[in-house]
Amino acid sequence: MKRFQKVTLKLSLSIMFLYASWLLLRICVFDYFTIPTESMCPTLKPGDKIVVNKLLMGGRIYKDLHFDKEGQELESWRLKGWRSIQYNDICVFNFPHHRDKMSFVINNVFCKRCIGLPGDTISIRGGWYVNRNYRGELGNIEGQRQQSLVPDSLLNNEGLTGRHCMGWTLKEFGPFYLPRKGEVIHLTTREAQLYYRILEWETGKDIDWDLDNGVVTLDGEVVTEHEFKHSYYFMAGDNVLYSSDSRYWGLVPEEYIIGIVGWIIKS
Repeated sequence: MKRFQKVTLKLSLSIMFLYASWLLLRICVFDYFTIPTESMCPTLKPGDKIVVNKLLMGGRIYKDLHFDKEGQELESWRLKGWRSIQYNDICVFNFPHHRDKMSFVINNVFCKRCIGLPGDTISIRGGWYVNRNYRGELGNIEGQRQQSLVPDSLLNNEGLTGRHCMGWTLKEFGPFYLPRKGEVIHLTTREAQLYYRILEWETGKDIDWDLDNGVVTLDGEVVTEHEFKHSYYFMAGDNVLYSSDSRYWGLVPEEYIIGIVGWIIKS
């Protein structure tokens, strides 16, 4: 009986050790996901497996493990990584927008290509992505070529960022500036409309603007500038004509990014 108890104890400890090691690897080194949609076609197709390399930008360590499926504030800190995100990296991140607010939902995960870094200005001209700070090929070139050939009247411009306040379309979009942490911007009604989710998230206050008088208020108090507390990225799908991405729902905070795709296992 004693021998059986010792064997059972050793086996239990071994299983616990292996499970803890597996969790530690998934937190600090890698994680894996299955692609559910066609938004990243032809690069990634539904059913493809992707492995996220967390060593590149550093894994996230959660301060609170009680997750609310309806959305919450993200409490975490990031381990030191090997490098920051670069142009055209395929990234996996927690979708940041729920019920017209920014919030964190643990299992609501998207996969897109990064075409804009903090401090960049993103535009679309004639259906083609333009980044003032980058002169190389950006995003899926064939997808942008297809978009450039489709008349604006046939494109899905409904719900597009800047559609109602600036008249932006999928072929003529921007310029859209991507804020950096610690940066102070002059707050006009234009910025209030573009960044209202971000401003409400960062300040915890309700934002409003008066177009006639050019006044922006937070909880009824007039404000003229804002210092950003986070850095933001622009994410786009390779299936340009059929992707829900930053063109529609806005920017991704750096803290919401899980990691960079390192390997693709085709279905």
